[in-house]
Amino acid sequence: MKRTRNVKIVATLGPASETYETIRALHEAGADVFRLNMSHGSHEEIASKHKIIRQVEADLDSTIAILADLQGPKLRVGVFTNGSEELEEGAKFRLDLDPAEGNLDRVCLPHPEIFQALEPGASLLVNDGKIRLKVEDCGEDFANCVVTTGGTISNRKGVNVPDVILPLAALSEKDRADLEFVCELGVDWLALSFVQRAKDVFEARALADGRAAILSKIEKPAAVDNFAEILDASDGIMVARGDLGVELPVSHVPPIQKRLVRKSRAAAKPVIVATQMLESMIESPMPTRAEVSDVATAIYEGTDAIMLSAESAAGQYPIEAVQTMDKVATEVEQDPTYRDIIAASRSSKGDTIADGIVAAAREIAEKTEIKAICCFTQSGTTALLTARERPYVPILALTPLEKTARRLCLSWGCNCVITLKVDRFKGAVVSAARAARSGGFASETDQVVVTAGVPFNVPGTTNILRIAPCDERLIYNTDPE
Repeated sequence: MKRTRNVKIVATLGPASETYETIRALHEAGADVFRLNMSHGSHEEIASKHKIIRQVEADLDSTIAILADLQGPKLRVGVFTNGSEELEEGAKFRLDLDPAEGNLDRVCLPHPEIFQALEPGASLLVNDGKIRLKVEDCGEDFANCVVTTGGTISNRKGVNVPDVILPLAALSEKDRADLEFVCELGVDWLALSFVQRAKDVFEARALADGRAAILSKIEKPAAVDNFAEILDASDGIMVARGDLGVELPVSHVPPIQKRLVRKSRAAAKPVIVATQMLESMIESPMPTRAEVSDVATAIYEGTDAIMLSAESAAGQYPIEAVQTMDKVATEVEQDPTYRDIIAASRSSKGDTIADGIVAAAREIAEKTEIKAICCFTQSGTTALLTARERPYVPILALTPLEKTARRLCLSWGCNCVITLKVDRFKGAVVSAARAARSGGFASETDQVVVTAGVPFNVPGTTNILRIAPCDERLIYNTDPE
């Protein structure tokens, strides 16, 4: 399905968007990737949504990516005798491993790993940071704290530990079961929660065993500190601003977002900006001006994708939320300032033949009447490198592999086309010309840039750039076999 914008839209599915009619309408409105949140819903419900997405894909003949978002370990306090207590600033409060019900003085924190990592002076955040505790004294099974920000603490509220790297794997037993289930189901991307270091990514990659690409969610200070190694180990990145804004001062999040987006782009790896982008549209058909500005800012920064969470999963206006994102993206990308910003932030990194080929393709397209850049790709790398260039003309990613085409749906500007295998260059050029014409990107009188690698169907061999006519008669008359 041809889009009028390059940035991609990720829509989370949930109770408000689980029927065929709604999922189809979301895709037609602009959703390029559907997110399945493994924190909610049974395997049967996840499988049902997956089946519907693939049916929509087949009915519309439009490639769609599916992202399964793993829950990650959840750290929570135990229960209270009274259900809740009111903690006052300056009061003493103890966390321990005692399973007895809590009171005004203490509560169970059934996670020995936390106590193993804590040190005096560390902070503990309860209920998304609404309550803040500072550790004064701690041991293997307790932490005596002082309340620095008071409030109501109640049963099973979440706990964040921002100051230390916890000796916890990013994958819980539930995550392992979910990972195996969705990989067998056939998702394209796995979003990994609770990432603290590259080791967490390696573990998920080994379990996925090539069945899905790995996208690391950056939601903890440790992940920000270790971002270079995490980026290197990952196939993509999600800037999960919600948890980042809990574990770090909220004023730190915008510059972190900007840095992570730029570094991900330089590495030619897709990056999603997520959380509360159009939060008010959960209940309102219209976003706030600040939300629209937030979405626009992420696009100006060069992100590959923007994401809807509860807005499309549980909100009253899921289709309108996607339409709003689509309109904002289209408007931003037509702004001359957007082009100036994108060009100024272009990275010159890369010294391979493929880097040179895609850079040349973008420059030729910008200086001539070229209508599209058509890149034949086996693994998706050439398309990702082309997307890193952020060319002014459409990118057609042509691949014989359905898996590669679906994964590329997350990448900036990639219009994914599944083609037959080709083993001669002339066949590749003809396929590119046909795809450009049939997709409405070019007419018979236009020209396109074609990039490919010889030998064909071998990953990492991009070594040819050809300016090709879209008129097949001219191709057959002029191109070598």
